[in-house]
Amino acid sequence: MIIDCHGHYTTAPKALENWRNQQIANLNDPANGPKVSDLKISDDELRESIESNQLRLMKERGSDLTIFSPRASFMAHHIGDFNTSSTWAAICNELCYRVSQLFPDHFIPAAMLPQSPGVDIQSCIPEFEKCVKEYGNVGINLNPDPSGGHWTSPPLSDKYWYPIYEKMVEYDIPAMVHVSTSCNACFHTTGAHYLNADTTAFMQCLTSELFKEFPTLKFLIPHGGGAVPYHWGRFRGLAQELKKPLLEEHLLNNIFFDTCVYHQPGIDLLNTVIPVKNVLFGSEMIGAVRGIDPQTGNYYDDTKRYIEASKILSDDDRFQIYEGNARRVFPRLDAALKLKGQ
Repeated sequence: MIIDCHGHYTTAPKALENWRNQQIANLNDPANGPKVSDLKISDDELRESIESNQLRLMKERGSDLTIFSPRASFMAHHIGDFNTSSTWAAICNELCYRVSQLFPDHFIPAAMLPQSPGVDIQSCIPEFEKCVKEYGNVGINLNPDPSGGHWTSPPLSDKYWYPIYEKMVEYDIPAMVHVSTSCNACFHTTGAHYLNADTTAFMQCLTSELFKEFPTLKFLIPHGGGAVPYHWGRFRGLAQELKKPLLEEHLLNNIFFDTCVYHQPGIDLLNTVIPVKNVLFGSEMIGAVRGIDPQTGNYYDDTKRYIEASKILSDDDRFQIYEGNARRVFPRLDAALKLKGQ
């Protein structure tokens, strides 16, 4: 089985974006709507949006199951207040759940949180619990910068985040550390802000004792970890200067990386530097980079091709990247699959 740990609902019916635009237009006068009940998306519309997009490509490229969460750039936690984010998160999470019910063999949901800058993270717990208990979510997306590129929140090591970590540990739920849209003109959303955040999250963990406090906490850092694999020597050296343990002991029992790296040399570097046990298959398919690479004639985000073409991975390594590691990092996913006899 090939499990894609990084999938977003980027192809949701246009009605969702229209509803969101109305919500944003009426931020200062919410009485003018829209109401949640105004958004009407049928099962047939959901099927069409998936069958002609994600599911079609999954079948063409040979992946089986996607951990499916709301579109990352649409989380936009910097917009409005907590009520804005709460309503928007609930809508998006329900749609992903509905997709998972329509296509139970191919999609399983992960939740966005209703984060809002300056608001106690405790406010996100009701949505978190609902998604786990009612929707069967196996993971969450945690935005370390809900300000949208201005980094006004405390670092991930700060006690501000502890209520979420406590719930993650209680439910054995990992978090993909994933920012949303950048509203800072200095940082392009997918080309800079995303990769900066991946690197920043890793460094915040490196300089802290977070995993001594929460030894079973698990973070998945997407996009191959940003700059982390490429600068592994720098991070090892910084940890040494800070009198931290070796990174394998200090961080690699708790931090994992996906394969959303869109060329062969990048994948080869990732799998040379980072232990196989810390790498999960991901494609972010129909995401940030949707075009065809003129050097190969293949889609950039067809990441399975890079894993298959690797000359350094064994068959067992590929199994771990495709399936074994995902089952270990996402215990609720493993349990759901075992219920199906898989």
